[in-house]
Formats: sequence, structure tokens, C-alpha cells
Amino acid sequence: MSARVTLPEKVYAGYIFDLDGTLVDSMPTHYAAWRWALKKNGAPESVFRWDEFVAHGGMAAPDIVADLNQKYGLQMEPELVAEEKRDRYAWLLENEKLPVIPETVALVRWLREQGIPYAIGTGSMPAGAMETLKSADVAELFSVMVTPADVPPGFGKPRPDIFLLCAQRMGVNPAECVVFEDAEPGIQAAIAGGMDYVRVGECAPVMD
Repeated sequence: MSARVTLPEKVYAGYIFDLDGTLVDSMPTHYAAWRWALKKNGAPESVFRWDEFVAHGGMAAPDIVADLNQKYGLQMEPELVAEEKRDRYAWLLENEKLPVIPETVALVRWLREQGIPYAIGTGSMPAGAMETLKSADVAELFSVMVTPADVPPGFGKPRPDIFLLCAQRMGVNPAECVVFEDAEPGIQAAIAGGMDYVRVGECAPVMD
């Protein structure tokens, strides 16, 4: 299988990694959880198919639901749908071991050995993010993680706040950081924060 990411030759002062689809190959499982929760809450089958799901990658779940409501004229409760999606994701992980993205996790291990600061900046809430890391057996590699719970509501990706807080917690100037991302909202957030970025290739689409 071809590599999903080409690592930069430059060594940065700080490294920020999105989680889902960047460190851990969890996107198909997230997608299955989304499909279940949206159907339960009355969304038509045509809403939030794979391409649309990928386009929203990295956004906080309630923000995604609010965006779908606006786009399709739906009346779903953002927090309720988000909670049911998170619960379904956790249930799916009880019987699934998630694979890592080899290139990015290998880079994290190298950064750890070199003592170079790195952090996770994710659109997942803390409990779900930890479930993902534990399922992939890499939770012990990370001590700095910023989630939507750490910023005001509505200030997640594509706003830069999550990544800027990562830089702050690492003690690194944002301009000296690089962000690894697989989704457009996260890339927009990196650019808005004045950071370089590396795009991680999309996983194979789910055919449904």
C-alpha cells in the first residue's frame, strides 16, 4: 500500500497532529457511527454520505449537525445527535482494534526520542479521543491533547483556536509549528493560525 503522507525534510520547533485519519485510521468507524445516529434522528439517507463526511473532517460533532440542519432544512438537536454518535462509536470500538497511520506514528516516536514537542489537536471530544488512542495502542505516546472541550463552543476547526492552544501548551511559537491533517477544515485552521501543514492522504472511501 502506498504511503499516505510524505514527511517534511525541515525540522520544526513543534508538531501538531490531528487524530482521526491522521494518526489512527478511524474514519470508517466514525462514519458508521454517524450514519447510525443520523438515521435514528430522522436524517434522509442522502444526507452525509462519504464525500460530505470527509469534507467535515475535524469539525466538532455539534457543529457538523448544525451545519447539516442549515444545509438540508433539518431540525436535529446538535448535542443529542453528537452524544448518540459518540456512544455508537464507543460501542463499535468494543469489538474493533483500530490501525495506526504508520508514517505519522513513526514520526511521533522519533519526536519523543528527540525531545521535540508535539501535541494532538482534534475535533473529537476527550473521551472519544482517548478511546481511539487506546484502541490503536498508542495512548501512552501523547501527553498534550487539545479538543473542542478546551475552546469556546463554535471555536473548533476551521478556526485556529485548537491548534493555537496546542502551540501554547507546547511552549512553541505558532509560526514555528507544522500541522498534520487529513481534512480541509483542519488545513484551513492551520493556515489561519499561521502554521505550515502537511496533508495526510485520505483513506479508501466507504462504499455504501
